[in-house]
Amino acid sequence: MLGSHLNLIAPISPSSVDSLASIPHLLSPPLTDLLKAASRKLIFATKTHSVSTMATQSCLNISLRTIVPDEPEVEPVVVACAGKFGDYQCNNAMGLWSKIKGKGTDFKGPPSVGQAIMKNLPKSEIIESCSVAGPGFVNVVLSKKWIAKSIQKMLIDGIEKWAPQLQIKRAVVDFSSPNIAKEMHVGHLRSTIIGDTLARTLEFSNVEVLRRNHVGDWGTQFGMLIEFLFEKFPNIEEVSETAIGDLQAFYKASKQRFDDDPAFKERAQQAVVRLQGGEPKYRNAWLKICEISRKEFHMVYERLGVHLEEKGESFYNPYIPGVLKELDDLGLIEEIKSDGGYNYASTDLTALWYRLNEEKADWIIYVTDVGQQQHFDMFFKAAKRAGWLPTDDALKPKVTHVGFGLVLGEDGKRFRTRSSEVVRLVDLLDEAKDRSKTALLERGKAEEWTEKELDQTAEAVGYSAVKYADLKNNRLTNYTFDFDQMLNDKGNTAVYLLYAHARICSIIRKSGRNIEELKRTGEIVLDHTGERELGLHLLQFSENVEETCTNLLPNVLCEYLYNLSEVFTKKFYSNCQVVGSPEETSRLLLCEATAIVMRKCFNLLGIEPVYKI
Repeated sequence: MLGSHLNLIAPISPSSVDSLASIPHLLSPPLTDLLKAASRKLIFATKTHSVSTMATQSCLNISLRTIVPDEPEVEPVVVACAGKFGDYQCNNAMGLWSKIKGKGTDFKGPPSVGQAIMKNLPKSEIIESCSVAGPGFVNVVLSKKWIAKSIQKMLIDGIEKWAPQLQIKRAVVDFSSPNIAKEMHVGHLRSTIIGDTLARTLEFSNVEVLRRNHVGDWGTQFGMLIEFLFEKFPNIEEVSETAIGDLQAFYKASKQRFDDDPAFKERAQQAVVRLQGGEPKYRNAWLKICEISRKEFHMVYERLGVHLEEKGESFYNPYIPGVLKELDDLGLIEEIKSDGGYNYASTDLTALWYRLNEEKADWIIYVTDVGQQQHFDMFFKAAKRAGWLPTDDALKPKVTHVGFGLVLGEDGKRFRTRSSEVVRLVDLLDEAKDRSKTALLERGKAEEWTEKELDQTAEAVGYSAVKYADLKNNRLTNYTFDFDQMLNDKGNTAVYLLYAHARICSIIRKSGRNIEELKRTGEIVLDHTGERELGLHLLQFSENVEETCTNLLPNVLCEYLYNLSEVFTKKFYSNCQVVGSPEETSRLLLCEATAIVMRKCFNLLGIEPVYKI
C-alpha cells in the first residue's frame, strides 16, 4: 500500500486464547482439546434447536418451571453423555443451588435440586429413564421407541427436517480472497474450504449466506503491473491471456522492475493514483489483468465445487471517503491519507460498514490465517467505538475472525516445492487426482469400470482427500500435508469414509428390496444394543451441525462423521446381520438412514460421495 494512510486510535488487545491461536505451533493437542471442550460447553449453555437436545430440554424446562417458578430466566443446561449412565445430562443443579440458597428454599444442596428436577419431569414418550449422580447431575436415557420414530420420520420427511434453527437470519462469509495477478497456492486452500464448509452448514441451518470473495484487486501492485503491461504491450488491445503467458511470472518480473528501477517505481505509484482517479487507459489495463486472473481462479473453484460472489477491494472504493469522514468526525482517525491512496484498514472498515448497512448482515465471518488476528481485533474495536457494532459480543450484529494455522511440509516448515516456491493449488489438485487414479488402477478397477467412471471416482476421492485432511483438524492448529496419509483407505480419512458409504449402499443394493417402499411401510426397531447406539448417534447429527455453525469448527462435523462410520461398522454391522435376518427391514432402514446422514455430512464438507468401490 502507499505509505501509512489510516491510524485507528487504541487497537484492542487480543484475548488470551486468541493470543495463543496466533502462534499455532504453541497449540499442543491438550490445549486444542480444551478449546473444543470449552466450545461444546458454550453451545449447550445456550438454547439449542437440534432434535434430541431440544426434545430433552422441553421436558426439563417444564420441571424447572415447577420447582423454581420464581427463577424464569433459568434455562436447561444439557450436554451429551459419553459414559454409561445416560444419553444426556442436565447440569442445572449446582448453578441453580447457588441462585436459591439463602432464599428460604427447602432444598438442602445440589443433590436435592437434582432429585427434584428428576421427579418433576413430565411423563413423556421421549424419556425412558432418569437417575441422579454426584452433585445433582440428572442423567437422561432416551426412549428407544422415540429414537426409532424420529429416524423413521426423517426418512420420510427428509434430512432437512433435522436442520438446526439458528438465531441468525443473514450472514456474510468472507473467504478465499486471493490476490489478482497471483496464482492461488496451498495457502488459499484452508480459507477456501473452511469458508465453504461454514457457508454450507449455515445454509443448511436456514441462514441466508452471502458468500463473499474479497479479492485483492487494488493497490500498489496494480501500478507496477499496469506500467509493466504498457511497456510490454503499447497497444492495450493486444493484451490477452496467451500474450501475457504465466501471470505469476509476469507479476514477478514487474515486481523485480519495481524494486530495481526507482523511475519505474515512481511511475507505478503515480499509476495507482491515476487508476483510483478513473483514467480510462489505466482502468482498461486494470480490467484486462483482473479478467485473466478471474479465469484462473474460476477453474480452481470449479474443481473444488466452491461458489463465491466477488466483491473485491475495488468494489468498496466509492464508499471509502464517506466512511472515513464518519470515523474522522467521531475522532477515531489520527491520519487518513498521505498521497491519495487508501490502505487495507480503510477498505476493510468500509466493507464492514457496507455489510452492516447495505447487506443487513446479522453475522459477518472472516476466514483468514491466524496471523491477521491483530488486524481484525483493531478494526472490530474501531467499529464498536463508532457505534456500528454492540459492545456486548453476544448481541447482534456480530463479527468473528475465523483464524487457521499453516499447512506444513514433512520437514515441519511451511509447505513449499523443492525449489522453495509456494505450491500452486492447481498442481496439488492434479497430483491428488493422479494418485487416487493410480490406487484405483492397482485395485483392478480398469477392468470393471468405464474410463469415465474411473476418472470421476479418482477426482471425487482425490479432491475429497485433500479437503478432509484439512477440515478434520482443529483449524487453529498447523497440519502436515501428506498425500500418503490422506489417501490411505484406513483410519480417519476421506477415502475410508467414502468407501464406508459405498459399502452401505452395496448392502442395500444386494438386498434387492425397494428402499423407498420400505420407508413407507417398514418399521425401525432398536432392540439390539448396536441398533440403539447407531440410532442415538444418527439423532445427534443435528446438534453436531449446530456446534459446527455456532463455534465455526468444521472438525466437529468431521469427528461426528468418522464416529458414525465407526459405530455403524463396529457396533451395528459387526453384530447385527442385515440381509436375510428376521430384522432385515428395520436394519435396511437403519442402513439407509446412515447413508443419508453420511451424504449430508459429505455435502456440508464439500465432498462428493461415491456409491461403489
